[in-house]
Amino acid sequence: MTIWPQPRSSRTVRAGRADGRVLRLGLMDTMLADLAVSVVLCFDRPLDEDRLAAGLALALHRVPVFAGRLRTDDGALRAVCDDSGVPLEVYSVDGTLTEVMGRVVAAGSELVDPVDAVAARTGDAPLLTVRITRTADGGTVLGCSWHHAIGDLHSFMLLLRIWSAAVEGEPLPEAELVADQDALLEAVLPAEDCGRPGFRVPSAAEAELLAREAAAGPRANRTLQIAFTDAEVDRMREEFGAAAGRRLSSADALCAHVLATLRAVDGDEAERMLTVPVNARRWLGLSPALVGNLLSEVHLPHRPKDGPAVLAAELRSAVEEFPAAHLNLRANLDFLAGLGRSRLGECVPLGFDPTERRFSFSNWSGFGAYRLNFQGGPPVFFSPAANYPLPWVSWTIEGYRGEGRLSTVVLPARLAARLRGADGRAALHRFRSATDQPPASAAVLPKVL
Repeated sequence: MTIWPQPRSSRTVRAGRADGRVLRLGLMDTMLADLAVSVVLCFDRPLDEDRLAAGLALALHRVPVFAGRLRTDDGALRAVCDDSGVPLEVYSVDGTLTEVMGRVVAAGSELVDPVDAVAARTGDAPLLTVRITRTADGGTVLGCSWHHAIGDLHSFMLLLRIWSAAVEGEPLPEAELVADQDALLEAVLPAEDCGRPGFRVPSAAEAELLAREAAAGPRANRTLQIAFTDAEVDRMREEFGAAAGRRLSSADALCAHVLATLRAVDGDEAERMLTVPVNARRWLGLSPALVGNLLSEVHLPHRPKDGPAVLAAELRSAVEEFPAAHLNLRANLDFLAGLGRSRLGECVPLGFDPTERRFSFSNWSGFGAYRLNFQGGPPVFFSPAANYPLPWVSWTIEGYRGEGRLSTVVLPARLAARLRGADGRAALHRFRSATDQPPASAAVLPKVL
């Protein structure tokens, strides 16, 4: 069934007061200044757009950077809290909520108005957009897109919690803006970290190859969603933990299982790299109310011959040893500062290396998406939208109604087709028992594996 969005109304939501703060974004923020992130929250009931807009206005008063604009002064990117506002559009579709949820990661689903990250760098586009889509059966989809330079997922979830509290008439959580992120990091980072920057400057030939890969992404790659029950995840965690002789987290086990299965189905026995982003706030003793990009990464080799239990244990050790062995924010600052701001556009993250099939595993579980309340209840579904059609990128979050786990993975089309086959599905779900109830996500996502 084709779902045709029909525009109903549009407005610009503002806090109603511009505090005039100008935030000097850091080098890490600047490296993300050509990227936007888009997500959807789905509700099985109608939400009132006026109440949503009023709550968003209160949230923007608490976190004004999301209603601001970017500019560049003396080569430094800055966020101006000028209350330029957030566009909020309302659409309706002739499909049901279930039909719409089945399309959230499809290109052209039109559930989100993606932020134009490049235009926003010069102040010509907003830093946050909101689209409300009403479905034919009374459901509501809240599609949000924000500019990565002003914050990571932690920052956006903080905005959502404040927005939710405002809608519900509850006390608003605190939020802290950073006047100068590089200065903040200079004050809290250890004198030395792992010494390995998370960015590199590719050769001219590789840069051209990467550009072609990005341009071909929508045609060459497919986005899959894989639903795992809580029982499946528990079984893989117990089996891998017993084999490794140590306690593992669900994320450790699931990352190792998904990656090992992808390599096996692909027939790829070569050693490849794995990148796992890590929220650095806790490790640096920073307030959880801080808005910005405070991310580092774990980079690990994956050797398929070792088996998934070894990878899961190595990932657990890497997280536990993160401050001493993997924290790389000072290395990043030193690398980018030595390179010069004029050349930042030449850099690429280590995690972006599709020619070497480097896999990126982002764990969005535990951020509280299903604990948000908007007009009396939580969303029934939260998911990344059609973000970057680049291969070997994944996001994992709780599944439909917060049950189990749902992994969204972008892969080359040929491998995606193999995983959709009977053998691929069997490999992905080798920890599923015949007595298990089907994952809740499978009942509402028609193409879920």
